[in-house]
Amino acid sequence: MSSTSAVGRIGLAPMEGVIDVITRDLLTARGGFDWAVTEFVRVTDTLLPPRVFHRICPELVHRAETSCGTPVHLQLLGSNPERLGDNARRAAELGAPCIDINFGCPAKTVNRHDGGASLLKTPQRVEAVVAGVHRALEGSGIPVTAKLRLGFEDKRLAVACAQAAEAGGAASLVVHARTRREGYRPPAYWQWVRRIRQHVSVETVVNGDIWTLEDYQRARAISGCDHVMLGRAALADPLLAARIRHWQATGEHQPPTRWQDRSTILKEYAYQASQSVPEKVVVSLLKQWLNIMRQHDRDAAERFVELRRIRELSPFLQTLNPSDHSEREEKEEAFTALQTDRQ
Repeated sequence: MSSTSAVGRIGLAPMEGVIDVITRDLLTARGGFDWAVTEFVRVTDTLLPPRVFHRICPELVHRAETSCGTPVHLQLLGSNPERLGDNARRAAELGAPCIDINFGCPAKTVNRHDGGASLLKTPQRVEAVVAGVHRALEGSGIPVTAKLRLGFEDKRLAVACAQAAEAGGAASLVVHARTRREGYRPPAYWQWVRRIRQHVSVETVVNGDIWTLEDYQRARAISGCDHVMLGRAALADPLLAARIRHWQATGEHQPPTRWQDRSTILKEYAYQASQSVPEKVVVSLLKQWLNIMRQHDRDAAERFVELRRIRELSPFLQTLNPSDHSEREEKEEAFTALQTDRQ
């Protein structure tokens, strides 16, 4: 196994309000990821100014890569093929290496406004949207991809929607193996991704409920897909992608991620985010991240009980890993210096 194309690539999924530029940078720096996708840029009936794209994807000023060189694809959400095409062209001009189209967002607000998973009710609209973006980028060399679910209310149109995206010009598909109605409730129906893969010729990537190396192996076996995308699992275990990559290269099973490694990335996020985000917001984001971790790690669950009522950042970080005194003091000094510089 000499290349990731042979053993299967790993993508970092977009999660609105959760995986931002800092999170992408921290997670890809741990290794294992071949590409990441931004939160969506919502497109209605206007051509958006460059600042909107830069807000969602600050990496555009750095060749659309994270600091470790992982490519960052820009995601659009909307239903108007022409306006999506116009905005895709602008994103490409700003340096986006790939345009991903969101057909998977299950949020009620998004779906009520004719976006995300709501388009899966009508395969013809899926094709029209992808085709509108594909036409706009024709000749640019910028590929179009699509993020799908298995359907809106049920799975009857799962294959038809995937075929529609391919017909519109999608170069690859990421399939979250649940419907909009199923949300994020287990299980993920990887066997349905296999059905889709059997009816399209473009690359298909399986997504959903890949929490461990064993899940990764089963998801690939059941779906028939070489490539996977990790979202909540990458937050729950920041070293999962690197562990998968190590197994691909050596066949060895590394030990589970220690709480110390999980808490370290939370601390790094806190110190970076606090430079531009109010402390209370940073604490809220850390709790959101820790809430995902605690579902798959006993130490994280214990810490969550202690931390859930803390609202100030400094005591939150002190409680996060109280046994690590030396590192804590060093981080606290750095944080104090940072706060002084900001005043």
